[in-house]
Amino acid sequence: MSIGIDREREMADSSSGSVSIDMEILSPTGKEHNVKTFHGSVSVTVYGDQDKPALVTYPDLAVNYMSCFQGLFFCPEACSLLLHNFCIYHITPPGHELGAAAVSPDDPVLSIDDLADQIDEVLNYFGLGAVLCMGVTAGAYILTLFAMKYRQRVLGLILVSPLCTAPSWTEWFYNKVMSNLLYFYGMCGLVKELLLKRYFSKEVRGSVQVPESDIVQACRRLLDERQSVNIWRFLEAISRRPDLSEGLRKLHCRSLIFVGENSPFHSEAVHLISKMDRRYSALVEVQACGSMVTEEQPHAMLIPIEYFLMGFGLYRPTQSVSPRSPLSPCCISPELLSPESMGLKLKPIKTRTRKV
Repeated sequence: MSIGIDREREMADSSSGSVSIDMEILSPTGKEHNVKTFHGSVSVTVYGDQDKPALVTYPDLAVNYMSCFQGLFFCPEACSLLLHNFCIYHITPPGHELGAAAVSPDDPVLSIDDLADQIDEVLNYFGLGAVLCMGVTAGAYILTLFAMKYRQRVLGLILVSPLCTAPSWTEWFYNKVMSNLLYFYGMCGLVKELLLKRYFSKEVRGSVQVPESDIVQACRRLLDERQSVNIWRFLEAISRRPDLSEGLRKLHCRSLIFVGENSPFHSEAVHLISKMDRRYSALVEVQACGSMVTEEQPHAMLIPIEYFLMGFGLYRPTQSVSPRSPLSPCCISPELLSPESMGLKLKPIKTRTRKV
């Protein structure tokens, strides 16, 4: 995470002045665009050659693309796989971009539908057609809703610990507590603990005997830089989300779902895959991991994504497989690896191994 922190700070130094709408900003991490939409401005950071197919990302609550996707995109294997095949468009939720000012209280709180419609306007701004989408938890919900509303614009979905139903009573309670704390006390210690519990497994969050991992410490520092009112607004939208279950069966774009074994939203991911057409979807459960698989165990995502992309005629430029990956081809369902099924008839798969 230290690389990301340094780069975020470099971005802050380079963007400390005022920025006009639609002005492009060169940064060490890509080209940042401030796109004006009907529902307000949204920050989009673009990596790579814009002549390549588009991969759109959307992060979870209170994080942006640097603190949600850098673990995946900064590893060499992901660069060779993803940046070789795609131009990456990182969409940041309103007010979550680096150096964002507090949103005016006079501005209406955007709904989940408004946020999904913003994505359509972003694609129009860049002249994009159908895209591949990758989202984490709340971002996964928004991209799923976008795929349901604009089916012709989504080729496939990569969803990480996704939400799909209306909030359970437990989630509603946690969201209500966090919402009140954000509104009255800002980004206080308890809010940060609730968010870190949302993102990461207990193993990396540490305990009295075991210190926090570097990734959690870095995320904690980054949360201090966010405007609490902006996080509150996004949380309000997420807390009012409708249940998407009934429409999932009609969602025929190819979908690859990851979920951490210890994610608070594990049951949501299992429910989502049960409602999707199994001919087009697969589930990967990552052991000893929380919700943010992209940061905690990004190498667990590489091989499933590689085989998933083969269904679109895309490939890794080198054939080497990372020895650090907890996955290997033998962990993957034979049906998924067969040429006639690859990317078309994805089967539920897990990284969990059985004891013999």
